[in-house]
Amino acid sequence: MALHAERAELEQRLARAEQERLYLAEPGAAASAQAEETTLLAELDRLMTRIRAAEYRSQPGARTW
Repeated sequence: MALHAERAELEQRLARAEQERLYLAEPGAAASAQAEETTLLAELDRLMTRIRAAEYRSQPGARTW
C-alpha cells in the first residue's frame, strides 16, 4: 500500500506542475514547471514499474528472476 500512497502523492505533484506549466505567465517559471513535470513523469514511470513488479510477485506461481 505504501507504493500506492507514493503514487497518489506523485500524481498530485505532477498535476500541480502541469497546471503551473500551462498557466504561469512568466516564461522562466513555466520552463521550470515543464522541467519538473518531465522529472516527475520519469519518477512515476519507475514507480509504476515497481508497483507492477510487486503485483506480479504476489500472484501464486510467480517466477523469481
